[in-house]
Amino acid sequence: MAVTKIKPIKSTLKKALEYIQNPDKTDDKMLVSSFGCSYETADIEFAFTLSQALDKGNNLAHHLIQSFEPGEVSFEKAHEIGKQLADAVTKEQYEYVLTTHIDKGHVHNHIIFCAVNFVDYHKYNSNKRSYYGIRNISDRLCYENGLSVITPEKGHKGKSYIEYQTAKTGTSWKGKLKEAVDLLIPQVKDFEELLEKLQASGYEIKRGKYISCRAPGQERFTRLKTLRADYTEEAIRKRIAGIRSRNVKIPKQEQGISLLIDIENNIKAQQSAGYEHWAKIYNLKQAAKTMNFLTENNILHYEDLIKKIDEIILDSEQTADSLKQAEKKLSDMAVLIKNISTYQKTKDIYRGYIKAKDKEAYRRKYESNLILYEAATKALKDAGIKKLSNLTTLQKEYSVLQKHKEVLYSDYGKFKSKVKEYQKIKQNVDTILQRENTGKEHTKTIE
Repeated sequence: MAVTKIKPIKSTLKKALEYIQNPDKTDDKMLVSSFGCSYETADIEFAFTLSQALDKGNNLAHHLIQSFEPGEVSFEKAHEIGKQLADAVTKEQYEYVLTTHIDKGHVHNHIIFCAVNFVDYHKYNSNKRSYYGIRNISDRLCYENGLSVITPEKGHKGKSYIEYQTAKTGTSWKGKLKEAVDLLIPQVKDFEELLEKLQASGYEIKRGKYISCRAPGQERFTRLKTLRADYTEEAIRKRIAGIRSRNVKIPKQEQGISLLIDIENNIKAQQSAGYEHWAKIYNLKQAAKTMNFLTENNILHYEDLIKKIDEIILDSEQTADSLKQAEKKLSDMAVLIKNISTYQKTKDIYRGYIKAKDKEAYRRKYESNLILYEAATKALKDAGIKKLSNLTTLQKEYSVLQKHKEVLYSDYGKFKSKVKEYQKIKQNVDTILQRENTGKEHTKTIE
């Protein structure tokens, strides 16, 4: 798990940077990295970026700390997660220095980023909303890397990401379990099969006088009988038996028969007295919505539905790849623009240094500018830039690419929603027709 906190740096920026880069704390600086600047000259580069801002506020930088549970993560992995966090928080538009401290009982990251970005020189707004955004990003990264997630309240135990999301959406463990049971009842032949399917979906089952279930990330077991009278073992067995005894078996349809006909036939079967209870809970309203959706989208066969889901998932993945490429190009262009701009603004001072008779005195007077020139020159050389691009042209290209990225981001969001919508329809169809899930490829989601 990781705890995050952030505080502004209003003075002593250099001291703060020196502290987080302490060789004794960072494995002789093996766990030090930076973005948009050199960590050796970060204070000077931050100051130059700040000087370009019309409204920089009172802060020089922001200091973000990410602390991990003792023994839960390796040094290298912690540093990698820290970089992912820094990139996400700064959107790769702010210079930052990242270090991982390993001298204490718990591994923790220090991220110091400039209070002003180097793209349009706007200041970073640190507030409650941005803090919760940082915490959510950190929680997501911990979850993706197999770490636990905690709430920030002092003394609270850690939560899994699943539990955190559950709490966030306001859905209780009991509510989730009820939904799972309701969904499975029409699909199983007996109570034992229901328990098996619950277990297959991730629930831990504890047998005894009363059957108890525990979801992944849940701290305590939940007894089925505590869900309401309809969820005792006896009641569930009756619900299953009532459905199975009164289900009308639908003959296997010839290929080409409309999916809507299958659904209509099953609805008629489900409207029998024995099926009425479950139908009220879930099926009839969903069936109506499902049929309307299938009609509106001209989906006639089950295979058409599967094909459509696959197509949307493929489109979403391609859009996600394009989005990542655009973000990487934007990041590279932003750094290039910054370095070219710095070079152009400091090259005359460097030329003056070359011509100066008393170079030591000249350097003392213009030391910061000379350091900036040298840092920019080194960065351009390391990037393989031999001929400088026109700065105005680069800025226009950046603006165009930024708009393209925004379009891709919007499209990706639409695809995500569409995938969820179609997968819900498939789930409804599977439930109505009492189908088994037909494959992982049709149930996968996109991040």
